[in-house]
Amino acid sequence: MAANESGRDPHCLFCAISADRIVAENDLALAVRDVHPVTPLHTLVIPKRHIEDFFTVKGEEWQALFDLMNRCRDEILVMDSEVDGFNFGANIGAVAGQTIYHAHMHLIPRRAGDVDNPAGGVRGVIPGKQKY
Repeated sequence: MAANESGRDPHCLFCAISADRIVAENDLALAVRDVHPVTPLHTLVIPKRHIEDFFTVKGEEWQALFDLMNRCRDEILVMDSEVDGFNFGANIGAVAGQTIYHAHMHLIPRRAGDVDNPAGGVRGVIPGKQKY
């Protein structure tokens, strides 16, 4: 779907996020908790403008997204002292697992012991490639 003059797509789930779900925001981005979290406090950082994927994000938007990502990280660390690390990333395209075609980054808090062996981190998106 195409965005309207406001930069929003009226049919997009992320363009229609209700204000009560927003945990942080700035002029160009917002953050919400993932409704299907990988770990507690799993957060999505989303540009306010409807953008299908991160390869079309503009420079000013990148800065706003990363500013908000850092702010959310800091808030998560205050909220949960057991968080010792993070994974973050984006799915771009159906073959990479994207299911909502509005760019968004996942900020996934990690805690010691949440998996048996975390070595390789995001490489685990392809079974058998995490450990090398």
